[in-house]
Amino acid sequence: MAANIGPVRSGQGIPPGVWVLGFVSMLMDISSEMIHALLPIYLVSVLGASMVTVGVIEGIAEATASITKIFSGALSDWLGKRKWLAAMGYGLAAFTKPVFPLAPTIGWLVAARFVDRVGKGIRGAPRDALIADIAPADLRGASFGLRQSLDTVGAFVGPLLAIALMWWTADNFKTVFWFAVIPAFLALALIVFAVREPERPEALRAVRNPISLVEIRNLGAAYWWVVAVASVFTLARFSEAFLILRAQNVGLPIALTPAVLVGMNVVYALAAYPAGVISDRISRTGVLAGGILLLVAADIVLAILPSLSGVALGVVFWGLHMGLTQGLLAALVADTAPAELRGTAFGFFNLLGGVAMLAASVIAGALWDSAGPQATFLAGAGFAAIALAGLLMVNGKIANSRPLPD
Repeated sequence: MAANIGPVRSGQGIPPGVWVLGFVSMLMDISSEMIHALLPIYLVSVLGASMVTVGVIEGIAEATASITKIFSGALSDWLGKRKWLAAMGYGLAAFTKPVFPLAPTIGWLVAARFVDRVGKGIRGAPRDALIADIAPADLRGASFGLRQSLDTVGAFVGPLLAIALMWWTADNFKTVFWFAVIPAFLALALIVFAVREPERPEALRAVRNPISLVEIRNLGAAYWWVVAVASVFTLARFSEAFLILRAQNVGLPIALTPAVLVGMNVVYALAAYPAGVISDRISRTGVLAGGILLLVAADIVLAILPSLSGVALGVVFWGLHMGLTQGLLAALVADTAPAELRGTAFGFFNLLGGVAMLAASVIAGALWDSAGPQATFLAGAGFAAIALAGLLMVNGKIANSRPLPD
């Protein structure tokens, strides 16, 4: 039976549709992370790729998803419909998954990652805008935190399954990649058959050209301050592939490298929902500042403690910073953007973040090859400090904005 994901009144709790969409995200993340946890090692140890190549592939993959989000988000605003765009994105990702075990060269893997991330881009902004549409203003932080927690459960279940399957198959990468196909198609079935989108409210203003200059201005100054801070912050958040490579660098066996993502995502999942709840009750920007400080700490630990215990501590800090920042940034976008432009708002938010992610991953790979892992993580700490300074400078402009009524 399809879940009714229409708006609920404040005080009734998180809408059931947020749970459904969270489980969809969880299943797709199980699939993606089973592959992602092993892909950097597979590229380097099996296909002979360089660290710069890993950085470029990961950066292009995430930037592709982010660039696509602006178009799918704007299209969802123009159509006034979000579910089927999200379902299309999940479907594209599901049908791309079999390419990973079949790919004979790096070029095929680059193409597969590219198409897979196009699917992520198509689904991302409409799904997040849908969550923003149905969550009461005083529960947006909790709603996005819950969705982020469920999504992140998938992100550590996936690597756990990858570890078990690598042990069971004696490090057979391709067999593990085949198993990753199953949850991807389960996610597609869930969003198609278990989600029903409510009708667009008649009172909501129609948007003819969501990415026109007029509508871009209508997004408002507070929204653009959120985007600016988030983009600088993303420069400090290069791909988690470098956490895996750092663990291998200090002696973790290849079969156990997915444990890095497991540990990070367990912490992430545990922190995201409470952080969202707290942000509904106090300042979102205060919680966000704490998250940025944790990223600075994570980078410093990973740079100066070249041991398994040092990596473990850095990974815990990294997971905490993710939990305290990712859902909150999405909630801030929902707080500051007009309801009829939320798809476009999430699209621009992810576009600029994707450009920053591409730059960050390429820089991280280049620094690793030329100056070692310490330089990579110290540079990340420096970018995070700049983002924190920027947040403190514009804190009043963001904090003084109020969640917009639907």
